[in-house]
Amino acid sequence: MKPRTIIAIGAHIGDMDLAAGPILAQNVLDGGESILVALTPGERGHPRLSADEYKTQKIKETYSFADTIGASAIVFDDQSDGFLLQDEDVTDQLAMLIRERKPDLVLAHWPHSMHSDHENASHIAQRARFLAGLPGHRENDRDRHGVQQILYTENWEDAQDFEADTFVKISPEAQRLWTQAISGQAFARGETYGFRYIDYYSAQMIMRGCLASTEFAVALASDPFPSMTELA
Repeated sequence: MKPRTIIAIGAHIGDMDLAAGPILAQNVLDGGESILVALTPGERGHPRLSADEYKTQKIKETYSFADTIGASAIVFDDQSDGFLLQDEDVTDQLAMLIRERKPDLVLAHWPHSMHSDHENASHIAQRARFLAGLPGHRENDRDRHGVQQILYTENWEDAQDFEADTFVKISPEAQRLWTQAISGQAFARGETYGFRYIDYYSAQMIMRGCLASTEFAVALASDPFPSMTELA
């Protein structure tokens, strides 16, 4: 994979760690810069810990994950799991982050999901990409940045109408780093509600690798709304 600056934008801590983590790890190994963004901490997903306790744990886990794969992590910790809306303040904050970090590629949730936070995060990412490149938005057009490409990740909660058309080869070293990193997250190990996240996404990488004629691969889908983002 050609090294690039990639921002992966998830609704919660863990979303892009799982779905985009192998790509972010591969990009770093190839000499690129990878940035992991969570629009909420995802703090309401533990059956025994309070939201505040789990928020603290989740933030530590994602920073550790990012450090292991050589990426950086940013958490919008003033937003709340289950209550993420298509808010202009959040969108503008993300747009300014895009202007600051100047990614070549944005990875986001597929916009159809069983989880409203995921759908809203997808639309926030799309609009933030637009605003980051919009002339006259905010005071300093010199910082304006048009993102070349937005692609959508494969998440088991976002499966409706998802059709993969892009396959990213993942090296054994990137796969190993991702496995090591994601194993540090309690929910991914099945310690919250028991879903076998690591097994699921590991098997998915093998399956997509079979289709891409390589050992491991991650599948992505192209922008379903190109007319919205080509203006940026």
